[in-house]
Amino acid sequence: MAGRKGLFLGTVSTMDAFLQAAVDEDARNPRAYGRGLKSAVAAGMFHVDPSRMITNVLGTPLASCCTNPMTGFFRDGYCRTGGGDHGLHTVCAKVSDDFLEFSKAAGNDLSTPRPEFGFPGLKSGDQWCLCVTRWAEALDAGKAPPVILEACHLSVLEYVDLEVLKIHAVGTP
Repeated sequence: MAGRKGLFLGTVSTMDAFLQAAVDEDARNPRAYGRGLKSAVAAGMFHVDPSRMITNVLGTPLASCCTNPMTGFFRDGYCRTGGGDHGLHTVCAKVSDDFLEFSKAAGNDLSTPRPEFGFPGLKSGDQWCLCVTRWAEALDAGKAPPVILEACHLSVLEYVDLEVLKIHAVGTP
């Protein structure tokens, strides 16, 4: 636990960074930290409310994207990212048939259920945390689904301008 104590005492500036560092450490060293923060959260020992620690593209607390179907890289309803999320699932979108067809043709079939992964399959109108790069590709192809700004992680702005997101925005989650 010394590594976590050191993190908490000031080597990171925010609780979000502390939590992410702890989750990353769990992933790097499961023998030492396998029952660490990630396991404690999963077991319900304490609740981490991402909306209190993470900012959206508007600079306000991140809103939940969707819980039915349960979305997000961490399957907690929030479009936030962390260690192991190579796709950066940070865009909350209301998927359309055009986008689902585009994504399938690009190699990511989001409409077919995959029960072995706990994935229900999406249909037009579902809200889902999309990979920011896939959303940008869909934008370039004229197939980008609408986004819910309040539920898009701040890091999306590293890939897409806020004004472009606003053009594609729909109501709150």
